[in-house]
Amino acid sequence: MKFSSSVALLAAAGAQAHYTFPKTVVDGVTSAEWETIRITENHYSHGPVEDVTSSKMTCYQRDVGTGAAKTVSVKAGGTVGFTVDTSIGHPGPLHFYMAKVPSGKTAATFDGKGAVWFKIYEDGPSGLGTGTLKWPSDGKTQVSVKVPSCVQNGEYLLRVEHIALHSAGNVGGAQLYISCAQLSVTGGSGTLNTGSLVSFPGAYKATDPGILFQLYWPTPTSYINPGPPVVSC
Repeated sequence: MKFSSSVALLAAAGAQAHYTFPKTVVDGVTSAEWETIRITENHYSHGPVEDVTSSKMTCYQRDVGTGAAKTVSVKAGGTVGFTVDTSIGHPGPLHFYMAKVPSGKTAATFDGKGAVWFKIYEDGPSGLGTGTLKWPSDGKTQVSVKVPSCVQNGEYLLRVEHIALHSAGNVGGAQLYISCAQLSVTGGSGTLNTGSLVSFPGAYKATDPGILFQLYWPTPTSYINPGPPVVSC
């Protein structure tokens, strides 16, 4: 009985450390849950994607082919926040990607497939070489990103991704937490050079050094974010 109770407590603790990104925050207005963000497969379980070759890597969407109810408007150069339910409970990097909705589609109908994504943000740890890494997103209940002022006007998917590295020392051990918001962007200069666009799945391999990563030992002295470089205006 004591053993069973211990296992149950450990399982509960692990589940509490998992998280979702269910709401957007734009100009001080917080959306309802899954109103402007496509409802994810883990909206109840809060569990991660662990296979970087899975189709879940696009938006981790529960109802593939069904968009969110609304698309949120934001000015280029403005900030979009994502609430975290409950908080980011694992160490690792935070990434944001955008994908321009093609002609004939809307943010609600675009599936985000193909080489359409460009990275607009990534972070890394402090404390490399010390044995005590600190990630900017540790414990956050809300994360946010600035939409580049030089993007083209139009509708986009905005993909938030947090990679938990606490079990990433073995292939398939990294845990990815993903959501996609639907945006309508205005006021952009349209001069952004996105470089080579990437696809999800496709952008990452299970053996990429930012995915297969020994967080604890040997003491990390560097971290290489997976995926393309961040674009800039």
